[in-house]
Amino acid sequence: MLVLMLGVFLAPLATFGQSPVWATTPAAPIKPKFNVLFLIADDLNCDLGCYGVKEMITPNIDKLAARGVKFERAYCQFPLCSPSRSSFLTGRRPNVTGVLLNPSAGNTPVSPHFREKIPATITLPQLFKRHGIFAARVGKLYHYGVPADIGTSSLDDYYSWDQVVNPRGRDREEQEKIFSIQPNVTAPGASSQFGGTLSWLADDEGEDIDHTDGIGATEAIRLLERFKRESRPFFLAVGFYRPHTPYVAPKHFFDLYPTKQITLPPLSDDDRARPIAPAWGSSQAAQDKLTDDVRRQAIQAYHAATSFMDAQLGRVVDSLDRLGLGKDTVIVFTSDHGYHLGDHGLWQKQSLFERSARVPLIISAPGAKGNGRATPALAEMVDVYPTLAALTGLPAPDYLDGKSLHPILDDPAATVKSAAFSQVRRGNQGDGYSVRSGPWRYTEWTDAGGKLTAAQLFDEVADPREAKNLAADPAHAATVKELAALLGPIRAQK
Repeated sequence: MLVLMLGVFLAPLATFGQSPVWATTPAAPIKPKFNVLFLIADDLNCDLGCYGVKEMITPNIDKLAARGVKFERAYCQFPLCSPSRSSFLTGRRPNVTGVLLNPSAGNTPVSPHFREKIPATITLPQLFKRHGIFAARVGKLYHYGVPADIGTSSLDDYYSWDQVVNPRGRDREEQEKIFSIQPNVTAPGASSQFGGTLSWLADDEGEDIDHTDGIGATEAIRLLERFKRESRPFFLAVGFYRPHTPYVAPKHFFDLYPTKQITLPPLSDDDRARPIAPAWGSSQAAQDKLTDDVRRQAIQAYHAATSFMDAQLGRVVDSLDRLGLGKDTVIVFTSDHGYHLGDHGLWQKQSLFERSARVPLIISAPGAKGNGRATPALAEMVDVYPTLAALTGLPAPDYLDGKSLHPILDDPAATVKSAAFSQVRRGNQGDGYSVRSGPWRYTEWTDAGGKLTAAQLFDEVADPREAKNLAADPAHAATVKELAALLGPIRAQK
């Protein structure tokens, strides 16, 4: 049975205590210059046709890139769902939000909600809501455990939305049919929180629109039709659950990617030896033991889920244009972080290698001079908030950590920053902080006391596989010193 959960939050989350004035008192109404359609995929890397991966079938994202500005070097601030989403939706870096883990029972200490550390922050959707612009969410924007939290409210933020829609489809209901590399975790009565393991299903029974993202796209279209009918300005956020594991999609999307045509990524000597343990700390024993055939099946499933998500995104954008709303709407498409598919011997996220920290980012603003072009300018996810405020004419809070990318939308050769930062937490092993600047990615690893234990330096232009660590090479000592100085303020930020 398919379940569709629709709702409007009627009461604030009790854990935040009494509602502060800024949450209950609306600001002066503002008619925005543009509406906003914010589209975000879950666990999507840059394996997309428009990013040069020719074997990928993503026609709708490719079409969106052709109508907007495609950022070739955009980076998340933390390659994990809850820390990343809390960061870009508040416009603050992870050390400021205090969200450095996903809120699962296995984490000690339990990760807080960002309202616990910065209760008076005004989130991105809340900025629109406070100024009288209808803010709605469909699917996953803040953290939702996948698949267990699909169709629930999870750790959403009451203050951010006027309306929420929590779709739940057959990909959630048919859990026992899903294959996992860890036996029995998907069986009835077993834990449904298996989103951290590789698992997939080629669904040969239901229709595309019966899946959670299919239902979500349908509900997003209904909201767009309502906004058109009522001539209502809007901020509509649509969060797709795919391609997050379990990689579930209708079988015809799997058929697009025959396993015999999938080439496994090569590994460097360091990938095999893993000389800096925390750098490869996101590895899992079960994943390390996969056969090549199963690795190809996992990649096939991830790509199938990506193409399925692309199709649902296309339904939403096509409806925006059909309704005549496209000419008045800024479209943003992105992901919460990148994703490994066997490269570096890793799977999924939570590393500070390029493939985990880099995200796709496309911004289509009506009339922008750079539309249809790509930009090499550095961008961070914390830049999305001030960018949308600038484009729509809303007053952004002065405490935001990002910078508006608006100048780049008119001139893709422009730059607004010289460095992009990402970080991870390794529990008792300490933390990792990474900076991307020029051709370089420099990463420092510390112990639990904050003492530097190891460093990595990669030339991403000459060595895109990140096979040779140059951090200890005397020829690059000046570069290491310069980049290490950039990391200092980010590590110290609170």
